[in-house]
Amino acid sequence: MAEIGHTAIGAWSGGRVMHFGEPLDDARLERLLRPGDDIHTVVTADVYAEGEADRFVGRATEGLPRDAYCLVSAVGHDFVNGVRQGSSGFPRFTNPSLRGEDGYRDYLVGALEASLERLGTDHVDLVLLHNPDRTGYTSEAVWRAMSDLRAEGLARMIGVAPGPANGFTLDLIGCVEAYGDEMDWAMIILNPFEPWPGTLALPAMERHGVKVLARVVDYGGIFHGDLPDEDALTPGDHRAYRPAGWVDAGRRRLEEVAPIAERHGLTPLQLAAQWTLAQTAVHAVVPTFIQEAGEGHKSVEDQRRDLATTPSEIVLTPDDIAEINRLGDNRGCMKLKGGTPGHAGEPMPDSWPLEPDLEQVAARWGIVPERDLVHLTG
Repeated sequence: MAEIGHTAIGAWSGGRVMHFGEPLDDARLERLLRPGDDIHTVVTADVYAEGEADRFVGRATEGLPRDAYCLVSAVGHDFVNGVRQGSSGFPRFTNPSLRGEDGYRDYLVGALEASLERLGTDHVDLVLLHNPDRTGYTSEAVWRAMSDLRAEGLARMIGVAPGPANGFTLDLIGCVEAYGDEMDWAMIILNPFEPWPGTLALPAMERHGVKVLARVVDYGGIFHGDLPDEDALTPGDHRAYRPAGWVDAGRRRLEEVAPIAERHGLTPLQLAAQWTLAQTAVHAVVPTFIQEAGEGHKSVEDQRRDLATTPSEIVLTPDDIAEINRLGDNRGCMKLKGGTPGHAGEPMPDSWPLEPDLEQVAARWGIVPERDLVHLTG
């Protein structure tokens, strides 16, 4: 039976189910997603294109021995009974307008079974609670139901995937403190130019034995080394949400870390993967493969080869890592989601006030929310 490798492919790659760069045709995307000896772990989510990502992965894995690759799935957005709410997406299944806690188990079982049917398999290796709201992080009923998915053989392992934006630091730590004995993995945003706030949660992951799968390792394509100017991104590209100037700033930082990559014979993406894998509790990385629009850009196939040939052993020295940490420091660069001092108004599905239980989490881990979890505008 295969175990989750140090590198993984995300089904959101290729511009079809999430808009990054030019969309690939069906055959090319399925080849990109097909696990093999180079990369044998594929990550999907049922909500991506309302099941279409699962179907792509199902076709990509068709005919392969099931024990030769790993499937990671994420469930939690109710796109069957819920109504899409613009850029906020579909509601979480824990939304009280959809069901009470007595319906959580049936929803999660049904959602994963539907995903498995689309994937063409009888189990996933890891199922993640996808972008939970406050209830998802804290509800015993939710995590009892997640454990049932494993007990019933629908998944070998369970975990949590905060998001989709950056943040949820105290919520994730609190969730792991409460349910970490049952939890196997967590998927967070982490890369050399976005160490904050993800690294704040890593000591808790290590203490509770929760392995981390890091996404956005490519930093929106910066670490593929050929990101176009911001005004050249294709219309509707998801990277447009980033602050103005991020591409130029990222390029400058990339030039500064390039000598470190060159010393070790690493490509920019491999450098990002190596730095991320060197962090406490991180066991796997999953970038986005992006076919940038226009001529002269690296192909997604070359991006995959870059990732596939990333050494599993860390070749960066402590001095290398310290220098990358200095150059990549992004503390306070954005407003965070989840429970933070910066939340104003009523609780939202992805943002809520800093309640006393979260303040206690912060105190236990030496985090000062008013210093460590705020957007520094100065």
